[in-house]
Amino acid sequence: MSKLEEKIQLYKQSSDELGLGLSESLIRSVTKGLGPVIYNEDASRVSGSDQAELDRVKTNFLIKKLGLKDGPELGAAVNEAIEKMGKSNRNKYRALIYALLVKKFNKESVYA
Repeated sequence: MSKLEEKIQLYKQSSDELGLGLSESLIRSVTKGLGPVIYNEDASRVSGSDQAELDRVKTNFLIKKLGLKDGPELGAAVNEAIEKMGKSNRNKYRALIYALLVKKFNKESVYA
């Protein structure tokens, strides 16, 4: 199994355990889109307590990648995704946070 496949399986298992309701195809697409970031232990996770990190997710992913307009609902959506992953969960994987946001804003077409 390739390292990419190992990561996809890890994310799918984590999604299932947390009851996130994400499809394997969406997880696969988002994971591939992240590129080498998924292999960096620190960069592959999102810190839910670091406001600068949450702002980067909003700016770099929601606005730049998904093409959404800036507004208070974007910050709320990021916080909602963090809550779904579990505030005390140390493994808030970037791929799963992004997949939750893609699903929330119906932007699966970006990864089609």
